[in-house]
Parts: sequence; structure tokens; C-alpha cells
Amino acid sequence: MKKIRDKIEHHILCTDRKWKALPEKRQRFFTKLFFTCYTVITILVLITICISTGNKTNTMSIDHISSISDRPTVEKLANDRPANVPLKKITR
Repeated sequence: MKKIRDKIEHHILCTDRKWKALPEKRQRFFTKLFFTCYTVITILVLITICISTGNKTNTMSIDHISSISDRPTVEKLANDRPANVPLKKITR
């Protein structure tokens, strides 16, 4: 665990040095770019949420879960096999 923490800390320090080595004008540009991308993504997510909740046909269907247990299938196979053949468990 200590090695992982040291690697992460080393990576953060190297990244911080690279960031500080950039000219101030370039740092401002990247900050504006990252903030703009974040804002655009946030707006897109909010729009998709509004569109999906605004649909009046937005319904949820609740159905019976049919594949939760295959136990009856395994028991049926066990009854159909001859007595001297070993039963193998079916895995999916």
C-alpha cells in the first residue's frame, strides 16, 4: 500500500512541477479550457435530464424475473439421467 501511495505522490509532484513550469498565460488558457469543457458537459447532462423527464410517455415496466433460479432445470436433468452417470452442475 505504501508503494502505491508513493507512486501516486510522485506522479502528483511531477505533474505539479510541469504545471508550474508552464507560462502563466498558458496556465490561464488551460484553466479556461477545462472550465469551458466542464460547463458544456454539465449543460448537456442537464438538457438530457430535462428531456428524459419531460416525456409524458416515460414509463417503467415491471416484469417477472424468470432467470433467477435454474434449480427446477437441474432437478429435472437429475431425474432423467441413469443412476451410474455422475451429475454435473450446469453453470452459466
